[in-house]
Amino acid sequence: MPRVAIAVPSRVSATAALRVAEMGGGAVDTAVAAMLVAMVTEPGIVSLAGGAYVTLWPVGDADAVVVDSYVAMPGLGRPPGKVETRQIRTAYGGGLAMAAGHGSVAVPGALAGLDLAVSRWGRLPWREVVAPAYEAARDGFPLGSAAGYYLPFVRDSLFAWDAETRAALRRPDGAWVQPGDRMVVPHLAGTLALVAERGARELYAGELSERLVMDMTDRGGLLTARDLAEYRPVVRRALGVPAGAWALRTNPPPAIGGAALAAMLTLLGERPAASWTPEDVLRLVAVQHRVLDVRREILDVADDRERAALELLRGVGWQQPASPSTVHVSAVDADGTACAITASSGYGSGATVPGTGLWLNNCLGELELNRGAALPPGVRLRSNMAPTVGRTVDGAALAIGSPGADRITTALLQVLAPFAHAGTSLQEAVDRPRLHVHYVDDAGWRVEAEEDLPLADEVALPDGRVLAVIRHHRHSMLFGGVGAALRTSAGTLAAAADPRRAGIATTD
Repeated sequence: MPRVAIAVPSRVSATAALRVAEMGGGAVDTAVAAMLVAMVTEPGIVSLAGGAYVTLWPVGDADAVVVDSYVAMPGLGRPPGKVETRQIRTAYGGGLAMAAGHGSVAVPGALAGLDLAVSRWGRLPWREVVAPAYEAARDGFPLGSAAGYYLPFVRDSLFAWDAETRAALRRPDGAWVQPGDRMVVPHLAGTLALVAERGARELYAGELSERLVMDMTDRGGLLTARDLAEYRPVVRRALGVPAGAWALRTNPPPAIGGAALAAMLTLLGERPAASWTPEDVLRLVAVQHRVLDVRREILDVADDRERAALELLRGVGWQQPASPSTVHVSAVDADGTACAITASSGYGSGATVPGTGLWLNNCLGELELNRGAALPPGVRLRSNMAPTVGRTVDGAALAIGSPGADRITTALLQVLAPFAHAGTSLQEAVDRPRLHVHYVDDAGWRVEAEEDLPLADEVALPDGRVLAVIRHHRHSMLFGGVGAALRTSAGTLAAAADPRRAGIATTD
């Protein structure tokens, strides 16, 4: 009988998760192992020096929790001085502006949160969970399709200015690595050996932290030794929202994504009852526009994000039950524990800490998320990530999430709604066509939609505004990459992966 169901970003992550399951690992161990491997083998997409949220609902516990190990604002104890950033423009994602370099690096938190999740809710020792990632770094790995798609947009502008980063992306003949090419990041295996032996605190109060702080000091970064020493993951009560028979739990404030997802699920009601009808699709556009407009105008710039999020939720009729480039992993085990992990390093700073293989995040440089007043050092940055878990009264358990920046919440909405209300299978819900209401600077709101949705060339909102519809091919990568794992009430396990990305869904 299978012991775990998983949905992961690549086959190499799936192999790691199944290996850990065979060793006796449950949902938490397998999800963390798969995420660590992704952080090694998805260069440019995510890295060990980023941030993560772990949403989990252990079997037997009354409610779910979120381990908030997202990146924080740096600068504790730093005297005024020059900050080095690089301004990058790219055609990726339809056109983006970002800041990179050492001045864009936030305090990394992912390793600390993953270590905490394993130590508190896992079944295996930390070193055994880290082992597959260490071996991938030591032996090399094939460059995956997601990284292979992203890197050509930015390798010359974002990843070529740092000598160690550039060298890792070159083949022996000097050409850029291509999807499928074997890639080895120098020194990364040694870094993971230290992390496996000494725990994640090695990055915060050990040899690795010393190397990181020295590099930041030498090359104009904000991050300090005090930032690292004082960083701690925060265990928060998950944000609850009902959907059909499901009690869902997602990422609470100060993150933004979970509140936006809960608001959209509440406003959408019990739609769709079957396939998306034209009336359902118009409702979907209106719901997305209403919530994302509030997010852009209020949540994204609010000083008190928790209060602003709760005001949004109360305004749409949400009631708390009594009881946010990204990578996502979902796992559910045979006992019924569900674990969903979403991690991000932004678009990448381009910098590698010398002698470590650690690629640094550029989360301070994600301009679309950092439009409000400057945050004080130590405060978590804004995020759209919304890893979600759920339960039913008859014992079913669900873990679900997606990468996709501002498309995370809308992708999850369009999978959870038909799964919860129309009774579709997970894979059918993932496969269905999607849309996303998108704000374009200087052009305003528009609807991005896959070609097989019943939509005209324009959509009229209830307030009279008209949004243009931009068509995309079926299963476009723009619309996220949902991965979900399920334990049914009968105890069987299933998983679903998104055809929009090269995800893997399997059971063992």
